[in-house]
Amino acid sequence: MMTNFPKAAALLALALVSGSLAAQNYKVRSIAWERLEVTSALDTCPDREAMDIVRPYKAGVDSVMRPALGLSRVAMAAGRPESLLGNWAADVLVEGSTATGMERADMGLINVGGLRSNMPEGIVRRGDVMLIAPFENHLVVLEMKGKALRELMENIASVGGEGVSGSVRMVITPDGKLVSATIAGKEIEDTRTYRIATLDYLAEGNDHMTALKKAAKRHDLGILVRDLMAESIIKNRVIDSKIEGRIVLHKP
Repeated sequence: MMTNFPKAAALLALALVSGSLAAQNYKVRSIAWERLEVTSALDTCPDREAMDIVRPYKAGVDSVMRPALGLSRVAMAAGRPESLLGNWAADVLVEGSTATGMERADMGLINVGGLRSNMPEGIVRRGDVMLIAPFENHLVVLEMKGKALRELMENIASVGGEGVSGSVRMVITPDGKLVSATIAGKEIEDTRTYRIATLDYLAEGNDHMTALKKAAKRHDLGILVRDLMAESIIKNRVIDSKIEGRIVLHKP
């Protein structure tokens, strides 16, 4: 489950401040927040006692986070309507759909909101992957008819795009309407069964992907998405991604 933390924090602050000031007849005029990343850049004057406490735990964390998995030719970020990280991640889901001997998925789908950090250019460490996919999401393959798949494409268009695999080509309008969609260069057939590789979180219809709940069959492969990503990097050694026109905005 994902939460809009800044918004939640602002609402909590508003409730606390409003409550404490109500008795004094004050009114809150505005609330502002900024994201502050807790990194070593803040350690200008580290506390020795605190460092002694943290040190043994840091060694354990570093042993997990620091190992190099491979290389990335480019830095990748997630975004809409199409992005380098979204493309790569969706392709990884399709690649992973065959892990248990199942037939390869026709399409991969990952939500932009589920990609929480960027892929660095150059050396990619396990910690980078854990930051990109920190949730306990696992791979699910859904079987759904073309009619439901077309609804899914409309869902994707309504949010301005998501991460989709290389088999997909979509044209959407700036206000979230679907103009056209194809799979592997072909029109979607209403009665044909398609296989969609995605996350268990999306399979429940979350993040506006309500059409996924209309799947006729669901296969939970029990593989964490971040493990799939790590294994793909190790296997391929060097990863890459390109903007290919998987989702484009309609130009009248």
